[in-house]
Amino acid sequence: MKAAVVSEVKGAFEVLEIAIDNPAPQEVLIDVRASGLCHSDLHVASNDVGFPMPAVLGHEISGVVAALGSAVTGLAVGDHVVTSPVHSCGACSSCRAGRPYQCRVPSHTNRAPGTAPRLSLDGRALTQFIGVGGFAEQVLVHQNTVVPVPREIPFDKAALLGCGVVTGAGAAINTARIRPGDTVVVIGAGGVGLNVIQGARLAGASRIIAVDLQPAKLELATVFGATDVINGGDSDAVAEVLRLTGGGVTHAFEVIGLKRTTEQAVAMLEVGGTAYLIGVHQPGSTIDITPFGDLMGKQKGIRGVAMGSSNIAIDIPMYANLYLQGRFKLDELVSSHIGLDGIEQGYQSLRSGAVARSVITSF
Repeated sequence: MKAAVVSEVKGAFEVLEIAIDNPAPQEVLIDVRASGLCHSDLHVASNDVGFPMPAVLGHEISGVVAALGSAVTGLAVGDHVVTSPVHSCGACSSCRAGRPYQCRVPSHTNRAPGTAPRLSLDGRALTQFIGVGGFAEQVLVHQNTVVPVPREIPFDKAALLGCGVVTGAGAAINTARIRPGDTVVVIGAGGVGLNVIQGARLAGASRIIAVDLQPAKLELATVFGATDVINGGDSDAVAEVLRLTGGGVTHAFEVIGLKRTTEQAVAMLEVGGTAYLIGVHQPGSTIDITPFGDLMGKQKGIRGVAMGSSNIAIDIPMYANLYLQGRFKLDELVSSHIGLDGIEQGYQSLRSGAVARSVITSF
């Protein structure tokens, strides 16, 4: 099959013919119909964060089940599905408690050491990013990462459910557990940030403030439910949030991954508020927080967020149904459609802040 392979950190995405294995007992082979360009893939391609190269990146896909391993249950050939980077064993204490995003043994979904790799190039194993490797014509994944979706949802929209949607909306609904009347600020109005905004809207937040540097993104944020927007390049974002809210927000979401904006998120909180860190920081980065003044004196909290604290078997079908009911936005998230050979250009657009999501639909 064809796949976009990155051979080294900071290397280019090169479309090559690679080999894909047959499904093991608990694996699912999927013909990819759409694959979203997520910032996490760009981060791994651009920084040495421990993922061995060469690799097939991409983890936000939708497609059609092509073949099933002998032990797979709950799926059939021809099903429309999405995959998610939430890897869970289904048996540990966290999984049994309904927290698969905190699985104690996420490696359960990997193939055992010494067995044949799922993906290879000229006999050499390829790293399958987050167990998906979605910049390819097909993916071979563990059944625990696969969720069926209604056939009525177009593939390009369905692909976003597996990562950008559950990460953003889930952070608002599951992690923060926003209540009606709460106030919210979202720093970074890209694909994930827009989903935080619409998750906060669904949860009943009374004020949702979007902060970004791109006027086009701020305009789109209002479509997704932002009540106020702040261009961080034109004003002091912290002072503006404190002014608009009369003292700070209940929940602050940082969706960029920068030291400055993370510290701003904490400064924007009211007494007792919590900052949620979603953006991926550079390796080794740190933030400066005053424990006595911020954490003790003002009782603020800081929490890291992984995949929106999502139980994908429940949350992905929920968002899919909300979309079909006209209550959840997916169409507006897709900025452009590209081919497998257009990844470099797609990520250039992402770097410039010109798009919410580019989606590969031509393989």
